[in-house]
Amino acid sequence: MTIEKNVSLLPYNTFGIDARADELVELHSPDDLRALLHSGRLRGRHYIVGGGSNLVFAGDYHGLIVALRTQGIALLREEGDDLYVEAQAGVVWDDFVRHCIAQGWHGMENLVAIPGTVGAAPVQNVGAYGKEAKDVIHEVLAYHIATGELRRFRNEECQFAYRHSAFKGEWQGQYIVASVVFRLSKLFRPAVDYKAVAAALSQTGIEHPDATQLADTIAAVRWSKLPRPEERGSAGSFFKNPMVSHEHYQQLLRQEPGLVAFPIEGDGYKLAAGWLIEQCGWRGKSKGRAGVCPTQALVLENRGGCNGSEVLALADAIVADVQRRFGVTLEKEAIVLE
Repeated sequence: MTIEKNVSLLPYNTFGIDARADELVELHSPDDLRALLHSGRLRGRHYIVGGGSNLVFAGDYHGLIVALRTQGIALLREEGDDLYVEAQAGVVWDDFVRHCIAQGWHGMENLVAIPGTVGAAPVQNVGAYGKEAKDVIHEVLAYHIATGELRRFRNEECQFAYRHSAFKGEWQGQYIVASVVFRLSKLFRPAVDYKAVAAALSQTGIEHPDATQLADTIAAVRWSKLPRPEERGSAGSFFKNPMVSHEHYQQLLRQEPGLVAFPIEGDGYKLAAGWLIEQCGWRGKSKGRAGVCPTQALVLENRGGCNGSEVLALADAIVADVQRRFGVTLEKEAIVLE
């Protein structure tokens, strides 16, 4: 375990922002993680990075960046049709999903092609195409930074919500996720209710997809709408889909008959943030060297050498326009590090 000084963060964020960190350390084993915890280096300012796929560095980071690269996937036990699988925090999420599919461990198929690592999945409660990480997470193993104690958190303790968890909320900065245990199944139950997925399967003539066919179809749908990080820098969906009350929804519907919205539990609706942004004329537009993806307005992208200030200026302009037109405040899904 070597701590480097004055390191470029270009390889540690998919947006392609060339900020620098005062210090950086890569952890490749559980022993490295325990050694760092016991060193006391985490008492100062620090941030844990997985794949860096939802990060925007607003400028240079004055502190320690910790890059988790721990590897390992293990089948812990079988209970009837249930399978309990543990993956280390540094495992690439899409590699893990594909590994599970290849092994016949089911339940992850709709979560294919999401950038990032296993350790970030419970923090952000990643999700796509009708499924979220919380649907398959059994428990999260995380170190308490102050004491070095390894704790196990059951699914219900993690306070999972839309793109949120206790690790991102009240426990923020208190824990480092070491590994995640998933409850999967020997039985394949395809989730094909999502409109775009059903349409893609229909177009290919697949009536009863197997796990690989479903995952491949979902990946194709995803990359038809979103830029691949290796081709154009981005942080994926930059904004959350906002929630509004039934009354606000009815008001907006009168104003905008084409409003894209989905009912949620309780008396409210989730609005499609990408649609709101597109209606404000931002799709495909640029501000400085940052721009809005032409195929999915929810995604901001690097048009070539942009810095964090340009990304935030674009985001702020979009938020202001959406607020002005719809009376809705967009909240960033991407994490901004000052």
